[in-house]
Amino acid sequence: LTPLYGESITGGVGHQIIPHLLPAKNGEEATIQFLLEVVEILTNYVRKTFDRSTKVLDFHHPHQLLEGMEGFNLELSDQPESLEQILVDCRDTLKYGVRTGHPRFFNQLSTGLDIIGLAGEWLTSTANTNMFTYEIAPVFVLMEQLTLKKMREMIGWPDGEGDGLFSPGGAISNMYSVMIARYKYFPEVKTKGMSAAPRLVLFTSEHSHYSIKKAGAALGFGTENVILLSTDERGRVIPADLEAKILDAKQKGYVPLFVNATAGSTVYGAFDPIHEIADICEKYNLWLHVDGAWGGGLLMSRKHRHKLSGVERANSVTWNPHKMMGVPLQCSAILVREKGIMGGCNSMCAGYLFQPDKQYDVTYDTGDKAIQCGRHVDIFKFWLMWKAKGTIGFEQHIDKCLDLSQYLYNKIKNREGYQMVQNTYRQEKLHRVAPKIKPQGNKVNFFRMVVSNPAATQSDIDFLIDEIERLGQDL
Repeated sequence: LTPLYGESITGGVGHQIIPHLLPAKNGEEATIQFLLEVVEILTNYVRKTFDRSTKVLDFHHPHQLLEGMEGFNLELSDQPESLEQILVDCRDTLKYGVRTGHPRFFNQLSTGLDIIGLAGEWLTSTANTNMFTYEIAPVFVLMEQLTLKKMREMIGWPDGEGDGLFSPGGAISNMYSVMIARYKYFPEVKTKGMSAAPRLVLFTSEHSHYSIKKAGAALGFGTENVILLSTDERGRVIPADLEAKILDAKQKGYVPLFVNATAGSTVYGAFDPIHEIADICEKYNLWLHVDGAWGGGLLMSRKHRHKLSGVERANSVTWNPHKMMGVPLQCSAILVREKGIMGGCNSMCAGYLFQPDKQYDVTYDTGDKAIQCGRHVDIFKFWLMWKAKGTIGFEQHIDKCLDLSQYLYNKIKNREGYQMVQNTYRQEKLHRVAPKIKPQGNKVNFFRMVVSNPAATQSDIDFLIDEIERLGQDL
């Protein structure tokens, strides 16, 4: 086999097939050899990922990959393929994918490749367990409980009390918040359905994540009952507009239920004024949720946590460590101030799984308060990274990312050919206008710059600016 990343497949597993691996009799040697080959592929991929001379992506069109590439075929076969071919498949899957850990990958809110987190994910898959009961995942359940408590402490809730769990992503965490708010004010909906409630309306920024609308659709509110709030020039919700729209909804006979404040919006990176929004929510007795999927990590930074001032007044918070904090995907938490309400909202008391007479404290069983039954172990990689870095390590990472954003701003603010979409309020993401590309809203289409990759340096920012300018000469 021709090496793709510098490694050589020794042929130790040769033409053997999966029945030769454990738990097959005498399968230990073949299993060890196969796994060592896999680890070699992975470690060489990691090494190349941090090599700036390596491409972020070797792009191919879908039809090219579907047709097959040099022995790499996506089609499934009826007969087992050799372990040698399986290793080639492993290698080529990485070859044709995007190197999201590359120092010059800036495309998504979740970037980077943390080695401790990677080790944690390997171990998690090896354990291959489920988070629904202490019985089946004792260590992971305790890790989750302790980590969520620490996160609630950072939000500012007394003694870290409250509720929460890790979910499959920020969209699901946000949906949890809407479900719990509805249960808090209209618990009868759980048994009788939406027909038992009046016409409920939700409020969120016009720049908020689309998951709030999606939650409205999925939970039976309807997207027409998700009312969008106007924003100022920085992309922040205007509190007066929120109050006006609450009053308008009430006048129409609707029942305001839920307000979402965004801490780090997806495109503008804006932080809504939580204190002012909380005042309005308390005045009209509404549930306040803070979507801190992107910006929640700033709570780790003494220098920048003020951007979430007032978050302690929220009823619930979404916080995605897989974004700003660099934890491998997926890792998203829904955190709730009121203890026990998640269980009330979601529990179905399935006796075959959640027996009350187990030989341990069954309050450690978390599955019944989740909307899932099977729930992936997302906690270990995060817990392991926190152990390895300490809170101070996460703080240093976040401060570095925001310093790099400021560096980018300083480099381009007076550079010919560049125009800032907005000022430095948004350290997290900065933009350069691309005037010859199609317009977007009241602005031309622009570049959204995401700085959350721990491998990125000032030289990578310099490269990016120069590369945009070089490529832009052809427009």
